[in-house]
Amino acid sequence: MLKSPVSAEEAVKIIVSGDRVFIHSIAAAPLQLIQAMTNRAEELHDVEIIHLHTEGPAPYVEQEYKGSFRVNALFVGPNVRQAINDGRGDYIPVFLSEIPNLFRRKILPLDIALIQVSPPDKHGFCSLGVSVDATWAALQAARHVVAQVNPNMPRTHGDGIIHISEIDAIVEVDDPIPELHPHTLSDTERAIGRHVAELVENGATLQMGIGAIPDAVLSELTDHKHLGIHTEMISDGIIDLVEQGVIDGTKKRVHPKKIVATFALGSRRLYDFVDDNPQLMLREASYVNDTAIIRANPNVTAINSAIEVDLTGQVCADSIGSHMYSGVGGQMDFMRGASLSEGGKPIIALPSVTHKGESKIVMFLREGAGVVTTRAHVHYVVTEYGVANLYGKNLRQRAAALIEIAHPHHREQLNESTRWLFRNGSGGKNETNSF
Repeated sequence: MLKSPVSAEEAVKIIVSGDRVFIHSIAAAPLQLIQAMTNRAEELHDVEIIHLHTEGPAPYVEQEYKGSFRVNALFVGPNVRQAINDGRGDYIPVFLSEIPNLFRRKILPLDIALIQVSPPDKHGFCSLGVSVDATWAALQAARHVVAQVNPNMPRTHGDGIIHISEIDAIVEVDDPIPELHPHTLSDTERAIGRHVAELVENGATLQMGIGAIPDAVLSELTDHKHLGIHTEMISDGIIDLVEQGVIDGTKKRVHPKKIVATFALGSRRLYDFVDDNPQLMLREASYVNDTAIIRANPNVTAINSAIEVDLTGQVCADSIGSHMYSGVGGQMDFMRGASLSEGGKPIIALPSVTHKGESKIVMFLREGAGVVTTRAHVHYVVTEYGVANLYGKNLRQRAAALIEIAHPHHREQLNESTRWLFRNGSGGKNETNSF
């Protein structure tokens, strides 16, 4: 027997002061429940909000609610970034693959999970839709589950299935799922896409992050064959390649012919594509991002981005100096998994300069910057000026290779600033550097 729906205001009365509340991730964030919870600010204090990146507003981080709510983010999105950097919230650095363990092992015990699901099928089962990631573990760990039931939420195959009987309160909504539309690619992004595409072999298994550079890479893969997908995120860029037969997954060893991901973020076209599509599996992050699972596929090509890379190969991807910008996420899970894969290629791709013209390839990372991917894990770094293969290279050789793909306006300065560092010793056999 199905539960009777209640209003969002009634559903969130289950939250009491001192609770730790998990919010469903990315495009699945239940916006009506979030607003109803925030509207109770005067009645609540010391409620901890925990989540990964969420699309849409996050009103609970506003200054006026600082005594009622405090965000503890597992990934820093634009809607909470300022609050965290102003000290009204906190950030937990953690690999995406390990977040489910924080809930299951009660390192972060959960009181409430606020989620958004598809309507129940004839057997009473709902789908977590476009975002499974750590939410499946949160459901298992939380004492109470409150759900928005939304006919616009796709039904996806994989781990994200919950029976209506496991939900404590149901709120019916008919809201659009937040969309992220591909933007027109710049010449720089297209150049990076071409360089990365040249590294992708036929039969490769791809992991891609979010943003313009992954879209640019996908746009350059139309002449490839038998590509597979095992990634934390899928976006619109894969659809045309699937329809053209470029992505067929036939060379994968783990879930051949299946597109494996942990969440989807894109346009309505993407959400329609994933809806009840047996070719797609959305699995929990502890599985998708498990290095042992990743490495089992051949030719895993992991394509991730960065904020800056120093001349030894250290990658900062989560902060601008000490200013938190995003999070550790799954970059290291896939960089390591790809490096251990037979024929695998871990790639960091980024523009050579910021929008202000500052070099993203730097002598030293900014003060306070975090190292997400260590110099020992980096193999390839790509900018619009080419590819630097750092694997097996010493520090002098790495610096030379990275300077070659830096923006021409900054190469001389980078060369000058490294002379003192490498004034003694040799770069070894086949050394080709200018300092």
